[in-house]
Amino acid sequence: MPARRVLATDEHADLLRLVRQICTDELLPQVAEAEATETFPREAFRMLGKTGLLGLPYDEQYGGAALPYEVYLQVLEELGAVWASVGVGVSVHALSCFGLVTAGTEDQRQQWLPDMLSGNLLGAYCLSEAHAGSDPAAMRTAAKRDGDDYVITGAKAWTTHGGNADFYKVMARTSGEPGDARGISCFLVPGDAAGLSSDPPERKMGLTGSHTTTMRFDGVRVSADRRLGEEGDGLKIALSGLDAGRLGIAAVAVGLAQGALDHALAYARERTTFGKRILDHQGLGFILADMEATIASARATTLHAARLKDAGLPFGREASIAKLVATDGAMKVTTDAVQVLGGAGYTRDYPVERFMREAKVMQIFEGTNQIQRLVISRSLDKKSGGDGEISHA
Repeated sequence: MPARRVLATDEHADLLRLVRQICTDELLPQVAEAEATETFPREAFRMLGKTGLLGLPYDEQYGGAALPYEVYLQVLEELGAVWASVGVGVSVHALSCFGLVTAGTEDQRQQWLPDMLSGNLLGAYCLSEAHAGSDPAAMRTAAKRDGDDYVITGAKAWTTHGGNADFYKVMARTSGEPGDARGISCFLVPGDAAGLSSDPPERKMGLTGSHTTTMRFDGVRVSADRRLGEEGDGLKIALSGLDAGRLGIAAVAVGLAQGALDHALAYARERTTFGKRILDHQGLGFILADMEATIASARATTLHAARLKDAGLPFGREASIAKLVATDGAMKVTTDAVQVLGGAGYTRDYPVERFMREAKVMQIFEGTNQIQRLVISRSLDKKSGGDGEISHA
């Protein structure tokens, strides 16, 4: 795989080389079988945790590496180029830790964050409900105070790592009625809590190694010291992490597209028709050129948003743009990769058909691309003096 990153320091360049070696030596030999058998790669996450790759953007005092988001996203891209389920999983795990980092007390961070960032505890994120995907304020899952505890009852849909996670960052209603955004609170629920269960994994068209389930909360009792922030802060905590989460998915989508191009290019160099390589036919060469242009544009857009975040500047609109551009681009690039391989690309003998199936969901989760367009358009209206609110659902 060709070198394609420009990093600020030799240390960052060394990190990317290490990640690429891990992807080649440790992840690549497992991916085809794990995806075909729908096997959850828990040991892969433990290995990445021991290597220090699960806590890269977080503070060193808790076991992180305090790396710029620009570098962290390039790590996600490398993972996505080889195993999208793992790349998405690392992004989801980071999002699951975000509420503790930003809204937890120092005692809470000291107690739980080191094990999270080391990979000893794998996280999941419970926000969506079956009736309230892009409208989280409509959630019905309730957390009722009972002495020193809360009792959580309800169901959370589309939970990545559901049934496999060691903790769940859960948004639940502590007051008000569905539609009231001010009545939602955030909790860290242990994966082995009594009354917590998961439905069988969804039967998905892609990312089959990443289990996605509905989580059931049947009177799950959680100590009040597992609430993050104050009562009513839950939706604010949830939404504050979504912009960073969207950048994570954008980076994985760029990696997925890059992996598809790498395979298509290798095939185009080896396959011959009419006495020459198919790469040398202009019609095929132009497809590959467009794939490269799409990837480079998506990468630049994603890293631009990351640089804004690293500088402490607003980046919400740019995160939505990156997620939109990168995931739409990944869908196009992976579709074109199948086309480059022709009939072979439509078979499971080559990974590009899997890449194409995996790309589709990236246009859907972390906010559908229709929602991203809504976020972008409303932010433009607000910027020009309009009074529209910006939706981050």
